[in-house]
Amino acid sequence: MPTDGVSTELEGDPQLVPDPDGEVEPQPEGGVEPQPEAGVEPERPEPELDPETAARRDAALAQIRSFGDPVLRTKARPIERFDDALREEVERMGHLMDDALGVGLAATQVGVVHRLLVYRVVQDGPLAALVNPEIEWSSGRDSETVEEGCLSLPKVLVEVDRPIHVRVRALNEFGEPILIEATGLEARVIQHEIDHLDGVLILDRTSREQRKEAMRILREAQQAA
Repeated sequence: MPTDGVSTELEGDPQLVPDPDGEVEPQPEGGVEPQPEAGVEPERPEPELDPETAARRDAALAQIRSFGDPVLRTKARPIERFDDALREEVERMGHLMDDALGVGLAATQVGVVHRLLVYRVVQDGPLAALVNPEIEWSSGRDSETVEEGCLSLPKVLVEVDRPIHVRVRALNEFGEPILIEATGLEARVIQHEIDHLDGVLILDRTSREQRKEAMRILREAQQAA
């Protein structure tokens, strides 16, 4: 049993659940696809990978919960304890995100239902960890529509409109208060990962037409597996 502030992992058999348009979401066994310049969790643009990098990426993706896993529709619980177990979880998620060539990852994507996300929008920049993040302010109508992907939804890219600027209050992995004024890609990644912590996917934030196309891609991937 996990202790010291690490919430219980959700396990369960995949199942079929309806999406908001009445489609049935395929439930395959089980932080983003390559993005254009402003894309999200966006994985980093994917060049031809050498065999070692490709193998490391495949191994990382195998540890990330994929579309259809009930944990991705679960609202995460606040973290109350800040200890070595939490900091080890942050480090592990950072390594997993990097190996998967992503720029963001939420705890629910690795099956842990607590409010923790990590991200790194500059490849050689520091890893940021946000615990119990809350969006205090956003630029509202000052928004931008950009294609987003998700490590939990392989090969899916859909357009998502999000505020360009956000102010986020959170705690770091030591329990210290932090305030982040984010814009552009950083703001988009944070919003994407907070959505994960609330059980919201990019499929919920795109158009009906793009959602249907994404469902087709996911069904085909399931059938080919």
